[in-house]
Amino acid sequence: MHRILAFLLFFLCYLSGFSQTIVLKGKVTDNQEFPLEAATVYLTTVKDSAIIDYTITGKGGTWEIKTKKIEAPVFIKVSYLGLGNYKKEYPLLAKDQDFGSIKLDDKSTELGEVVIESEIPPIRIKKDTLEFNASSFKVRPDATVEALLKQLPGVNIDADGKITVNGKEVNQILVNGKPFFDTNGQIAIKNLPAEIIDKVQVSDTKTRKEELAGQKASGDNSSINLTIKKDRNKGYFGKLMGGYGSDKRYESSAFVNYFKNKMKISVLASSNNINSSGFSMNELFDSMGSGRNSTLSAFSGGGRGITKSDLAGLNYADEWFKGFDASASYSLKNSNTENNNRTNSTNFLPEGDDPDNPGTNIDKSYRTNSTSRSEADRISHDFNTDFKLKIDSTATLRVTPKFSVANSKTSTSSNSYSERLIDDRLMNESTASSESESDSKTFSNELNYYKALNSKKGRGISVTLSNSNGTDDESNLNRSNTKKYKYPGADTVVETEDRDQIIYNNDSADSYSLGFEYSEPVTDSLALDLSASYTKNKSVQNRDTYDFDAVSGGYTAYNDSLSNYYTSNTGTVSPRVGIRTNKSKINFNASFGTDITSFNNNAFFVDRNYIFDRKYIVPAANAGLYYRVDKGKSISAGYNYAAGYPQANQVITIPDRSNPLNTFIGNPDLKTTGTHTVRASYRNYNTASRSGLSIIANTTFFQDRIVSYTSTNSSGENTISYRNVSGAMSSNFYTYWNKDIKRDANLYRVVLGLSAGYSIDKGFLNTQLYDSKSVRLNPSLSFTYEYGELLTINPNYNFTYNQYNYNNYTVSSRSNYVHRLSLQTTSYWPKHVVFGNDFGYTYNSNITGNFKKDFYLWNTSIGYNFLKDELLFKVKVYDVLNQNLGTSRTIDATSIVDQENTVLKMYVMFSLTYKFGEFGGGKNRDRQRDRPMGPSGGMGRGRRN
Repeated sequence: MHRILAFLLFFLCYLSGFSQTIVLKGKVTDNQEFPLEAATVYLTTVKDSAIIDYTITGKGGTWEIKTKKIEAPVFIKVSYLGLGNYKKEYPLLAKDQDFGSIKLDDKSTELGEVVIESEIPPIRIKKDTLEFNASSFKVRPDATVEALLKQLPGVNIDADGKITVNGKEVNQILVNGKPFFDTNGQIAIKNLPAEIIDKVQVSDTKTRKEELAGQKASGDNSSINLTIKKDRNKGYFGKLMGGYGSDKRYESSAFVNYFKNKMKISVLASSNNINSSGFSMNELFDSMGSGRNSTLSAFSGGGRGITKSDLAGLNYADEWFKGFDASASYSLKNSNTENNNRTNSTNFLPEGDDPDNPGTNIDKSYRTNSTSRSEADRISHDFNTDFKLKIDSTATLRVTPKFSVANSKTSTSSNSYSERLIDDRLMNESTASSESESDSKTFSNELNYYKALNSKKGRGISVTLSNSNGTDDESNLNRSNTKKYKYPGADTVVETEDRDQIIYNNDSADSYSLGFEYSEPVTDSLALDLSASYTKNKSVQNRDTYDFDAVSGGYTAYNDSLSNYYTSNTGTVSPRVGIRTNKSKINFNASFGTDITSFNNNAFFVDRNYIFDRKYIVPAANAGLYYRVDKGKSISAGYNYAAGYPQANQVITIPDRSNPLNTFIGNPDLKTTGTHTVRASYRNYNTASRSGLSIIANTTFFQDRIVSYTSTNSSGENTISYRNVSGAMSSNFYTYWNKDIKRDANLYRVVLGLSAGYSIDKGFLNTQLYDSKSVRLNPSLSFTYEYGELLTINPNYNFTYNQYNYNNYTVSSRSNYVHRLSLQTTSYWPKHVVFGNDFGYTYNSNITGNFKKDFYLWNTSIGYNFLKDELLFKVKVYDVLNQNLGTSRTIDATSIVDQENTVLKMYVMFSLTYKFGEFGGGKNRDRQRDRPMGPSGGMGRGRRN
């Protein structure tokens, strides 16, 4: 196996580096020969102005580009804010070349063959920000921001919607520097029109403290900020959609935006019963639940079963006065989910003594079969705000209060039975029904204050104050009948336990934290950080159980054996010392300290008080290294150690018998846990060859991990306590290689991926220590062909292999593999017609005979634009072959679980979408009507300014 991994890694590296490179260099000055730092130097084709490569000048105005040989006419262009642009044509660039000194003059000057013009460069580098000029990249008139991002060099969006820029994952998307409903930005990029975007700014994601202090980012993710064009900052635009289909399926959505200078108001709403959030990933399929476009939005109803969801949301952002920015968002979410579940699970146990034949060891593993039906209703209100005040040139304050209120109602009925694998002997069986309702409320806030001390650049103090307060009140009406079977000798003994009770759970959790940090610059590139924080956590768990009393006719009989009360108080003082170094190519940060914790727990159970108090002193460490080898090529590494503490119910010896077949009891001898995480990555994106390679690896070692200590009797009853175990670990490896090839109107994109994992898991089964070693391999291949803007063909293949090797088990190993194949096509021909197909095939090798191993899922849709493309009529068919299945298999260290859940089946949907908009007094469509058409009537791909 390691040979295969080594070969694949070598092959990917070979592909990434396969091309002859040349070195181009020079120097940029003004007309007084003063070196210009941060000037943008870039190469474009003469034919269509497509970007070949780019760089930025250094402190001495020098620049260097390593690129492939260019055997076609090419422009070398130079841009610097405030000066005229430079552009010169070369018939080819086939060898190393020094262009000497390039002088930038006033914008009105013309120097012979060198043409000075007012063209805005497609790419600029401003300090730590890579900025793309959106108008330099051609997209369809009706395209969303997502389509624009796909055109940008180094940007990749995979089938799951994950965005990477030069190999770094994007975890934050902002609009004019503020969140647009959700910080992951999915609503923004899938609904905002590309034509209103002025700049796409990419930078490393910063913490709030780093942002306020102006420090470089210490993380390993990227952030995208979308700026709106000035002439689009006054106006409105939106989209309304409604559809109805067979099997009473329906969907509707509304998305309306109003912009006025710095004030932006957006309203969205949706309602459907197809597991959709109502906000599509493209115009063709919308969000077909469980299909190509199962939504990635934070508003998704998702999950098992079929969900009816309703959503209303409001987003507001404005600058109330100079230096004070405010934003707020509100969302109302209502959902109803119905599901039927069938589960077969095999639970592995080590060999043990046969209770019927003492002295004889037998396999005690057993299987459990169950069926259930559930219905869940949930309604929630979420209100998020963000206020940022620039007090003066040296001080900034940011406050982000959030509120949430939710109500949930769930009803469930189930049947199950367990039997021994060795002889199919029945161990237990049960029927149960429950109705529960819960009300939860949460409030959280974070205050960040930073003050720069003018006595020295980089010297400053920051203060952080945060809180989180939440309550959850739940009532659960539970009725169950459980039978436990024992077989002494030749007899069969049945123990029956009936329950008819109401359980009230009243839980609360409060957390407060105060932190202070002082930063002292030692040199221009070296800084020392001294910090301290205090965190206070308090949690309360109060359970009261009342049995049905036939005499009173109500639930009035207090059951103290199923009632308990826990309270936990944790106070932690965390002093830290840190060091940061920031140079042109290398960044390093490290932080070391100690956590001093007071851990106090109290409990009450059956007229008795329980007390557990401990003091802990544990280390803390974190370090990160980033090295930029070259433009687009970097290496990073990091280490983190974190300590964890047991929960109150894990250390206090109160038996929890709320489940008739599982009794939990704490262990006061538990220690604190520790996790050591090591991570490393290599990224290389070559703009000239439009190819990129990313390699990411991480490993976590668990010290004194808390695991379940289970004892199982012959009736399948489990008594579960807790133990500390060391020696477990988890390791993951990911590598992705992608390449784009553009030939006139033809674009070819190849993405190869490989993820792998290896882990060691340790625990106790029936009081015996076990360990299992698991291996996961997941190679994937994706190919995309685009012909202009008329046709897109995208086949994908994904293979997953899992294997578990066991010690102390009656079986030595288990494995399975899954094939996933899909083909997605989209056609924009003839004019005004949009036609798409999404075909998928899934095969799971090891699903048992009671569940189907494979299924096909084919979705299709056709749409027609009319009335100047303001209206779109669409017909879509979900699951054309009516084969969608909800089967799955999960293998872990102690069990194999096969499940089948309710899923959407075939339906036909007819819908109508209306787009509208007006900016600066003119309708949006007037700007699109006369744009040039590309091949066969498609939009041209030339640069638009």
